[in-house]
Amino acid sequence: MRELNDQELRRREELQLLIQRGVNPYPYSFDRTHSSLQILEQFCDDAPEQLANVAVAGRIMALRRMGKASFCHIQDASGRIQIYLRTGDVPNYDDFKLYDIGDIIGVRGFVFRTKMGEITVHAQELTLLCKSLSPIPIAKEAHDEAGNTILYDAFADKELRYRQRYKDLIVNPHVRDIFIKRSTIIRAMRQFFDERGWLEVETPILQPLYGGALARPFTTYHNALDTTLYLRIADELYLKRLIVGGFEGVYEISKNFRNEGMDRTHNPEFTMMEIYVAYKDVFWMMGMVEQLLEYIAVTALGSTEIVLGSSPHTTAISLRPPFRRLTLFDSIYEYTGEDIRALDTSALHAVAKKLHVDIDAQAPAAKVIDEIFTTKVQPHLVQPTYITDYPLALSPLAKKHRTHEGLTERFELFINGQECANAYSELNDPIDQRQRLEEQARFRAAGDDEAMVIDEDFLHALEIGMPPTAGLGMGIDRLVMLLTNQESIRDVLLFPQMKRLG
Repeated sequence: MRELNDQELRRREELQLLIQRGVNPYPYSFDRTHSSLQILEQFCDDAPEQLANVAVAGRIMALRRMGKASFCHIQDASGRIQIYLRTGDVPNYDDFKLYDIGDIIGVRGFVFRTKMGEITVHAQELTLLCKSLSPIPIAKEAHDEAGNTILYDAFADKELRYRQRYKDLIVNPHVRDIFIKRSTIIRAMRQFFDERGWLEVETPILQPLYGGALARPFTTYHNALDTTLYLRIADELYLKRLIVGGFEGVYEISKNFRNEGMDRTHNPEFTMMEIYVAYKDVFWMMGMVEQLLEYIAVTALGSTEIVLGSSPHTTAISLRPPFRRLTLFDSIYEYTGEDIRALDTSALHAVAKKLHVDIDAQAPAAKVIDEIFTTKVQPHLVQPTYITDYPLALSPLAKKHRTHEGLTERFELFINGQECANAYSELNDPIDQRQRLEEQARFRAAGDDEAMVIDEDFLHALEIGMPPTAGLGMGIDRLVMLLTNQESIRDVLLFPQMKRLG
């Protein structure tokens, strides 16, 4: 057990004194009538009697004792409100002397406006709902000569905020707003799909074989089955099985897991949405994605126009359709001046060297192309842009392009320099799919531990027959980053993965 500091020792002493007085510091419930926001919105100076009997509850965030009277501010999920307590009005007022910032209380009383103009609850009953035994960080405010608010001792340590998100949510209310908006974004996405008759489904997290993406899996072991299982890296192969089974539109919003590095846009556990719609292709999917993002932005933000960054370094982005469309090779030519579409592997390596793109000397042609794009093009794709026509070797689950040899019908959507979505005209030729997965197996044997494995059951499903299908994967976390103006994926995950201490 960790060593307690002076404040924690004092709070435990207060706890024992309260118990000795017959106070239950952890009661079972409290019946509220109003939230703080409801009181602030409903109070009327001309009719204070409308709020003559209210019950509110929340955490003490500020405390000012003045002998026979005290003020405090409590915070609930909707905001803060001031409480006024006076000896004689509250039978257990003396107990309040043993309360601290961070304690959770319930108050019954009437609402009035103070001489300073603040709407306040005049307490007539006081109930301790939870005694806080460890202090919370509280920022102090001051004002400069221009009237600007200056914060001191704010809970601003990023790593500590991620590790102790409960404190972060208490003392930084704007953080809660991010996750409320995240919920709104996901709810809007579901509503968009449901209104079109597409079915939300659930597929296995623990899988005997992993597939649907180029990634390393997390491995676990099932004792009863005496077998190795993998945490899913994608939903794709199971969702396609459902299209084979006769569903014509299925989607899943799921947790996926990839055993890869962590950075500003990557967390090993992340949320992905995948959707598959029968009888459609990648070109239809482009229009659908534009409609989807427009709908989500208007629902969550009230506008398709968003501003990223902070003043004076801001970037305005418009999610109003249509989005720009650019082939992979055309994008490389536009931003590097190099036309690489007809080059062999050796020539591609020479171009990469010329452009100062660091690439393994043994990298195949498709890998070189991808690295040139990622390094030299992707950072420039600020406004929503579809990059289309990817090489066959980079897209083992996508249909061959109907008019361009060696390419596939695939797009990736980039916004603010980040990949936000990936879509195909899905490969439904079982012979072609087997050949592609066998090629992936050769890459794997040569040392590429992110190459796909052969899934015989999935191939058998394709042999049964899958109709023409459009498929899409969209990273929820990156979408939330975009719509809440956050620079790190950790800021949109309640509990991001962190390096273990000690």
